[in-house]
Amino acid sequence: MTQRSIRSIVEQREAITVGESMTVSEAAKLMRESRAGAILIVNDGGLAGIFTERDALYRVVAEGRDPNTTRLAEVMTRNPRTIHPGKPFSEALQVMHDGGFRNVPVVERGQPLGILSVSDALGPELKDFVYELLRQEQADDVMPG
Repeated sequence: MTQRSIRSIVEQREAITVGESMTVSEAAKLMRESRAGAILIVNDGGLAGIFTERDALYRVVAEGRDPNTTRLAEVMTRNPRTIHPGKPFSEALQVMHDGGFRNVPVVERGQPLGILSVSDALGPELKDFVYELLRQEQADDVMPG
C-alpha cells in the first residue's frame, strides 16, 4: 500500500492565508488566481477558519449577501477539523470522508501549513481508499453491526 505523507504533499505548494477582514469578493479573486478551492483564515498567526467554494455558494450567494461587503469572518467555517503533517494521506481521506467535507487544513504546532483537498487523492491512495471502503461495506453486509 502506497502511503504519501501529508507533509510531502503540502510542501509542494504555498499555503494561502488571509485575514478575517478580507471580503468574500477579494477572497474569490485570490482563489481564482491561485486555482484554489479553499483558503485558510488566520488570526494572530494561528488558524481561525477556512473559506471554501461551498461557503461562498451556501453562505453568501444562497443567502443573498453582498460579496463586496461581506467579510470572511462572517461566513468562514470556524475551528475546522485539522490534521497533522506527519500523518499518512490516507488518514486525511478518512477525515474528509467521515466529516463530509472536501478540504482539511494541515496544522503543526498551531501553525497552518496548507490545505489538503479531495483532488489530492488523484494518486495512489485513491485506489487503496476505495478498496477499503468496499471491503468495509462487504463486511457490514455479511455481519451487520
